[in-house]
Amino acid sequence: MTPMGDRHAPAVSLPARTVASPVGALTLVADQGRLVAVLWPDDRAGRVRLPPLYDHPTEPVLAEAAIQLAAYFAGRRRHFDLPLAFYGTPFQRRVWLALQTIPYGETRSYAAIAAQIDSAAAVRAVGAANGRNPLSIVVPCHRVIGSGGRLTGFAGGLTAKQYLLSFESGMPALPFG
Repeated sequence: MTPMGDRHAPAVSLPARTVASPVGALTLVADQGRLVAVLWPDDRAGRVRLPPLYDHPTEPVLAEAAIQLAAYFAGRRRHFDLPLAFYGTPFQRRVWLALQTIPYGETRSYAAIAAQIDSAAAVRAVGAANGRNPLSIVVPCHRVIGSGGRLTGFAGGLTAKQYLLSFESGMPALPFG
């Protein structure tokens, strides 16, 4: 994954593609050949700020993201290799880059991520940045949990978070929904 940083969200419409997954329909969004968002069916308005989207299922990075997500959900892929662009503040981008270091099947606490980015006192800010991660699943914000192993908020909902964590840990994941 090659993240591109220090950019602001584009002002034009962006190509998008919706794909089916075990956790619901996911909308993939691209900008200039890079994946910029993986959105949930009931994503909270404003969580990820994007210009209008238009359907473009053959956009190369969206087609590749769909292939890699299908392989992930089939248990054949543990890492994503996609060109990414992060649209957010410098602090948010630091958090999102740290999320990419959490190995498949493992979890980290918000405090651990805060310490990793040399902002140990910014646990709440890490939580807020985690909640605004525009690249769900690909940038694994679902692997971040509260202290003591407690499941906390997730853009896709706690049921989806539990499904993804169970799936990655090799435990039978209950049917989603």
